[in-house]
Amino acid sequence: VLAGAARGCVWRGGARGRPPARPRVLPRDQRPLVAACAGFALLSLVLVPLTLTLGWDEIVYASRFGPYAPATPFSAPRTRGVPLLIAPVAAWSDSVVLLRVWLTALATGALYLGFRPWLRVLAVRPAAIGVAAGLYGTLWFALFYAGAAMPNHYTAMGAVAAVGFFLRAAPTPLTYAGIGAGLAVATLMRPNDGAAVAAPLLVVALLGLTAPRSWARVLAVLGGVVAGALPWVIEAYVRFGGVRERLVDASDVQGGLRPLAAITAQFTAVDGPLLCRPCGADRIRVVALEWWILLPVLVAFGLWAAGRSAGIGARCRQSAAAPSWLVAPTWRSRTCRSPAPLRGAPEPPRATRAALWLAVVVGVCAALPYLLLVPYGAPRFLLPSHALLALPAAVGLLALADRARASRVLAAALAVVLVGHLAVQLPLAHGNGRIQAGARGDWARVTAVLREQGVRAPCVLQGNTSVIPLAYVSGCVADPRSGPERPTALVLRKGQPPPWARDWRSHPVPDTYAPGWTVLVPPRTAIRNTPTDMRS
Repeated sequence: VLAGAARGCVWRGGARGRPPARPRVLPRDQRPLVAACAGFALLSLVLVPLTLTLGWDEIVYASRFGPYAPATPFSAPRTRGVPLLIAPVAAWSDSVVLLRVWLTALATGALYLGFRPWLRVLAVRPAAIGVAAGLYGTLWFALFYAGAAMPNHYTAMGAVAAVGFFLRAAPTPLTYAGIGAGLAVATLMRPNDGAAVAAPLLVVALLGLTAPRSWARVLAVLGGVVAGALPWVIEAYVRFGGVRERLVDASDVQGGLRPLAAITAQFTAVDGPLLCRPCGADRIRVVALEWWILLPVLVAFGLWAAGRSAGIGARCRQSAAAPSWLVAPTWRSRTCRSPAPLRGAPEPPRATRAALWLAVVVGVCAALPYLLLVPYGAPRFLLPSHALLALPAAVGLLALADRARASRVLAAALAVVLVGHLAVQLPLAHGNGRIQAGARGDWARVTAVLREQGVRAPCVLQGNTSVIPLAYVSGCVADPRSGPERPTALVLRKGQPPPWARDWRSHPVPDTYAPGWTVLVPPRTAIRNTPTDMRS
């Protein structure tokens, strides 16, 4: 009413004037993003079963809580971020379904909060944010880990949000808090990823490449990384003797971090398995590489379209009819008629180009450690890079869609590409969920054979694979070492027993998803409970 009075058209029931418009529940620019988030949640719930048994890493995190006890070994590379995520449910319930529902809701909210700051950055084309979230949210490994107790999706969303807040043209205290919060989440989940994202942001802030030099941005970046890394540093001194010692221990657990070319491992694992370690027995499938082929093309076209729009924006006042493949027609017409911007303020298309380039740089920096140092591959490692690169890819996709309006051939080709992308990614999400359900079901089958042979807690297991989850499911203690004390039982898969167990009784595990499981127990007269020192 006050706004109407100021314009001279107060509404009084049936009197002169127009009734006040109903407030919109959801702003128009957020609708594509919300739709992408809803699709992400729905697809993950449909393609990956909520009843999927907890995986190896998930068991380690969940067993910190009483309902999932006893606790399994918490090695040096792990952080306390995931236990913090699952605490509201895992602290009082052991229901896997409830935990996965909670994590799916949490992952969907993280997807929205991660991409939401970019609506201000790419205000010239807000639909690109929903498209970017959709591209990221249809990757099979993003869908698979939506309901998983794993850190990588939250690292990715923290990185995307931090970069989005960092690019705000007119920062406020809330902006700096957003930078710090995003980096704190990314670092809390995976300290190495947080450092890889923060490094280019610090360089950009110190050199003033996207905006005048801002010490507030520098402090926000440093504060976020320090806040996220503080629990890891404290635990390093409490449990490992210091930061250096924990880093060395973490490197040993991961097979020794060293300079190498691991991009082949990432290509091999792009369609599974979840962890390719080692990758020598697997091969690269060309069809599964479609996203790796499509992504650089869309990113390159998005950067080119943004650069072309920036050049056009500088000449916009002289040629209002000049075409642009990035900026929506309504925005372009308003901008071409508007007065010149204030001195020192960049043209919106030019600022968009800088934002997209920063997303590319940060995304590449986040991927380099996994491509050059880690001697194995897993698709989830590169989720932060995929999320950041999805932004310029979305701009490129919309630019192609704008051009396709005038060409039926291009429109048909674009539709085929998008349908093909979904035809590859969605079956991979469902297929890997089915594979994991079968593989994790083998742990229960092995436990049944152990029970038949009289192996019950307290007991110690050794084996050549999956010792920790097998021990957890069977209620035993995992002992991956070959010490002087013999284990209660050996669990092997396609392996030969050690010399000291050649006379042990062998019992094949029937009806397993993966063939080759065998349980070995000592002769009947030698079966005894676990020694006291082993149980402790």
